[in-house]
Amino acid sequence: MELHLQFGFGMMEHCRNLLTEWGGGTVVLSPRDLNDRQLRSLAADVTGIEGGRTLLDPQFYVPHADHDRLCSHEFWPNDFASGSFFQGSEMEFLVSRLVELNKDLGTAAIILPGMLANPVDDPWLAHHESFLMTARKLAGDSKPLYSTLALGADSVRNREQVTALLEAVTRWKADGYYIVCEHPNGDYLVQDAIWLAHVLDLTAGLRLSGGRVILGYCSHQMLLSHVAGANAICSGTWMNVRSFPPEKFSKSYEEEIRRRATWYYCPQALSEYKIPFLDVAYEQGVLDLMKPLPEFDGGYVDPLFSGVQPSSVGFSEQAAFRHYLHALRGQAQVLNAAGYDEARQAQEQSINDAEDLLQTLGANGVLGANRDFTDSLDVNRAALAMLDKQRGPVLRRRWTSMQK
Repeated sequence: MELHLQFGFGMMEHCRNLLTEWGGGTVVLSPRDLNDRQLRSLAADVTGIEGGRTLLDPQFYVPHADHDRLCSHEFWPNDFASGSFFQGSEMEFLVSRLVELNKDLGTAAIILPGMLANPVDDPWLAHHESFLMTARKLAGDSKPLYSTLALGADSVRNREQVTALLEAVTRWKADGYYIVCEHPNGDYLVQDAIWLAHVLDLTAGLRLSGGRVILGYCSHQMLLSHVAGANAICSGTWMNVRSFPPEKFSKSYEEEIRRRATWYYCPQALSEYKIPFLDVAYEQGVLDLMKPLPEFDGGYVDPLFSGVQPSSVGFSEQAAFRHYLHALRGQAQVLNAAGYDEARQAQEQSINDAEDLLQTLGANGVLGANRDFTDSLDVNRAALAMLDKQRGPVLRRRWTSMQK
């Protein structure tokens, strides 16, 4: 499974630096966070790196969005009326501008517009099929076409809506699907097993139908999606590119400022910690248990484990972000199972290992607040069990062919 960089606020230099270090990778560009000139400049920089690729997320989730930068792009409609938009020329203009922009940016595929579903109903399905049919007419076979499936938290939890979505979408035969799901209750780490199980089921159903699947706006919790056959997860620096808050497309949204803090990601605990709690681990003699394994260590966190109090080394926000993304990429890359059972067992082992470490750290007062994975351990286990019952036999039979 691959990690794509989900572009967010202040990520231009992170993208250039990480892709150069990694020898390539994919950046999902964000019109909300980049004006037209910046989009073109960053795309040129990324594709100029050997192995560098771009995708463009149109971010049409809330057509009435009022975020100034997002709405300034040429493809954004001047006015949106749901009744007339899909009956006249406005929708075709939107798609045609996006096709041209994707050509200019040299993207690897065209991600089509997608509106947030609340709920998934017949008009929503018809509108999104129209996006795909129009793009096929305008773009031909110049690039793969990925339908965006953006789902509100309640729609993800609703079994009937997920089933209706799968039944309709698998008839469209898009080349791939870009899935974006709002987290329940605005949680960073999801604590709703039904929500998580339905995301896995949707992913598996689309993969079994022959489409590729990219999961957007993910945290490390979605490493679990490898068991459902996901091709890639996307993640970034701030929380609003590791989960999907629809309100971020409002001009009043100030999440970056409101929640600014420096966190250390401990891959083997699937948890993040503020630096003062690494001081606790240092005093308690358990800090070495938190050091990343070599395959997840890009050297960004070496000062934290240099034998002195972690808060004294000046661990930077830049290093924290790059460590998180480097470690997450490493975790995604090692998920290369030869079969479904091997993939499922690897996730179960990861959950068990994290639980053992979290118990040790917690007993020593090392806690991760809302980024501690303890309350999500059983959520992931339950979602795996539900996927296994629903899709296990067919995933077991089709695993090899799905990897091609």
